[in-house]
Amino acid sequence: MAWLKWTFIIIGVLGAVFLAIRAYTLLVYNPRVVAELHDNPQGERAGIVMLLELPDGRELPVNYRREGDQVFAGADGRWWRPLRQGNAPVRMLIRGETLTGKARVVFEDPVYKRDVFDRLRPRAPKWLPEWLDAHLVVIDLDPAP
Repeated sequence: MAWLKWTFIIIGVLGAVFLAIRAYTLLVYNPRVVAELHDNPQGERAGIVMLLELPDGRELPVNYRREGDQVFAGADGRWWRPLRQGNAPVRMLIRGETLTGKARVVFEDPVYKRDVFDRLRPRAPKWLPEWLDAHLVVIDLDPAP
């Protein structure tokens, strides 16, 4: 029965660590990155991180790559779920410029996803299994007014 006690202790500690990391990200790290994106739109971080406003109004900093009239992002968490139906309206702050577009998550094209991720995240390990890899979010930018 001692093993059961230790199993619960380990699960509890891992849960507490997960919650602490999540709280730090939401309450400390993300607000600092958002402030930096607003204060220094031509800075080094702004070259790889955009501020994305989802259809539900949440704003979060995410890594991106802009290629022509498309913006790509890798979704590591669960924030991509409001975009899964496709054609979801989003707003982005990229290098001080506010852009709008329609977002979708690529589910059915692993070759396309890998090709984009090779450019978006060139240093990510190639050995990661597909189920552990991020989701690819593709945003088609609205035409400039």
